[in-house]
Amino acid sequence: MRRLTVFAAALAAAFGIMTLDGAALAQQGSPNGWHMGPGMMGGYGFMGWFGGIFTIVVWVLIIVGLVLLIKWLVQSTRSEPGASAGTGAATSRALEILRERYARGEIDKAEFEEKKKDLTS
Repeated sequence: MRRLTVFAAALAAAFGIMTLDGAALAQQGSPNGWHMGPGMMGGYGFMGWFGGIFTIVVWVLIIVGLVLLIKWLVQSTRSEPGASAGTGAATSRALEILRERYARGEIDKAEFEEKKKDLTS
């Protein structure tokens, strides 16, 4: 639950920053009546067409990052501790150890079968 709260706060902060009004951050007016108009630099501004591509790349990275973060959060909150202790790599490793103990003679066949049944069920 704490991860979800941190994620929600980070998401709210990110959207808050993205929605700031650009005019509030820019200088209003110009000193001595000089200003840049649409004729400056061919009307494309400082970055030209590269600025548009750069903006698209930044937004794609932001969206991909958010999708990966949400995917990671869903996967990390979905697995509850002790919910499925008999699945996956842990079970195969446990069976391997059990087979090794049986091969060394530490346990007999009946105990091996009993523990194997417990691990696989």
